[in-house]
Amino acid sequence: MKPVDPIVFVVDDDLSLREALSSLIRSVGLRVETFASAQDFLRYQRPDVTACLVLDVRMPGLSGLDLQRELAHAEKRIPIIFITGHGDIPMSVRAMKAGAIEFLPKPFRDEDLLDAIREGLERDQVAREQRGELAEIQDKYATLTSREREVIVLLVKGMLNKQVAAELGITEITIKVHRRRILQKMNAKSLPALVRMVEKLHLTDLADKSTHV
Repeated sequence: MKPVDPIVFVVDDDLSLREALSSLIRSVGLRVETFASAQDFLRYQRPDVTACLVLDVRMPGLSGLDLQRELAHAEKRIPIIFITGHGDIPMSVRAMKAGAIEFLPKPFRDEDLLDAIREGLERDQVAREQRGELAEIQDKYATLTSREREVIVLLVKGMLNKQVAAELGITEITIKVHRRRILQKMNAKSLPALVRMVEKLHLTDLADKSTHV
């Protein structure tokens, strides 16, 4: 399947600026979609591809900061680059604390914006890969039995087979069987590899929520 190119979204109520930004972004070979308001962007069915958002701070209706908050509440993750002609330090601090990657006062250099866009797209790509990896680990973890989940919690704490056996009141041979099956189900080639996997999970929480199989 052909990989889908990343998209840069631009939200600004100034038509001439939207057109100028669109031309600039396209000039470096990137796809761009523009919107005249935050409301228009919220109504848009965003494709599941790597993306970042170039966002004006002050707009009629929902402001850029309002849109940032709406996206955060909806857990719609996307790196945001704010641009503004009226920005001040408290506003920029608020935007950055809420996760924005850059706050550019107008007029800004084209290269500064393009650098921020490249960083945003790279961050989103890395975040998507991490979320995909986590989802895969969670799917594998879901195949474990309740006993295997008890065993894995103790193994990743660094306990030896005999210590796990004593803790659970079963034989060391049984622990070895569970350990082998856990490695197979999690597709881990070694215990250190398994530990690295489960470190990405909130393992204690998952173990507490485990259902008996």
